[in-house]
Amino acid sequence: HELMNLVGRGALIALLPILRTVGGTQSRSVAFSTAPSALFASSCSSVAGRGTVSRASSVSWALAFACAVPSLRPTSAVRSHSSAASSCSARMEVVQFPCLSDNYGYLLHCTETGATAAIDTPEVDPYLDQLSTKGWKLSHILNTHHHHDHAGGNLGLKGATNCHIVGPKGEASKIPGIDTAVDQGDTVKVGNLVGQVINVGGHTKGHVAYYFDKLGIAFVGDALFAMGCGRMFEGTYDQMYASMQRLAALPDETAIYCAHEYTQANGKFAMSVEPGNEALQKRIKEVADLRSKGVPTVPTSIKLEKATNPFLRWESAEIKKKFGLEGSDGLAVFSECRKRKDSF
Repeated sequence: HELMNLVGRGALIALLPILRTVGGTQSRSVAFSTAPSALFASSCSSVAGRGTVSRASSVSWALAFACAVPSLRPTSAVRSHSSAASSCSARMEVVQFPCLSDNYGYLLHCTETGATAAIDTPEVDPYLDQLSTKGWKLSHILNTHHHHDHAGGNLGLKGATNCHIVGPKGEASKIPGIDTAVDQGDTVKVGNLVGQVINVGGHTKGHVAYYFDKLGIAFVGDALFAMGCGRMFEGTYDQMYASMQRLAALPDETAIYCAHEYTQANGKFAMSVEPGNEALQKRIKEVADLRSKGVPTVPTSIKLEKATNPFLRWESAEIKKKFGLEGSDGLAVFSECRKRKDSF
């Protein structure tokens, strides 16, 4: 009751996929690095309106997800969902925290071995702060692409921790301090946590995502966002569409950790192209409620994105009609959607 009074009923319902714990071999527990009041407090009165998290809040909240198996994964921003899952041999925690103006930083920790990976490096100090707070040592950096707000902290963190840097093969020359280059079909290991590398080029030519199938989580950088996708700075429409298809093919319950809090802005565009989508209408309201309380809208899930993200809804009759592309293939619909978003 105290938590509901603090964050509101809507926000509490939205967090049920995280907060709920089920016993036995299908258990997921949660640990917060700060008190609930600090976790949900907004450090800036204008944060909701801008859809961003201020730098000053970097020490006021961090989400730590500790799971034994992926039986309780977020498939909706507002509903708890559980499903049968095979046992996971390794335990992990993901710590999520704000960086820069609207980036999220992530630390993936194997509790069996102590190995810890930073997923991208927008900054140095927030990562070192979180590592110090948790008592962890950084062993890896997993870069998704070369942009400065994703790899700008590489050298600072490597100098401080002597960590091993993994990055996309297609842009290895642009990844500061890279030790190992990876691409589609490769695997990465963070202690006992094994991830698959997925090529999701388009935003940048060599962009990759890291999918930990046994944990049911994927770190997708700027490829896929909540209700959006990355702007195509380097790739082609064919390439980006193929990348969206690869991500859409992941299990519905996969939790998607994207790199920015862009959800409210993305939702406005989504409504402009598919206003009749009831699931989208509902999500827009829920997102507004969460952001008004300073609560992140990330992670999302593949299921939720396929229901509300126009960049994964190339089969939507309403979107096709809106674009005048009835009878056209998915590539044509996706391409038109991306062009319209660029000038929205």
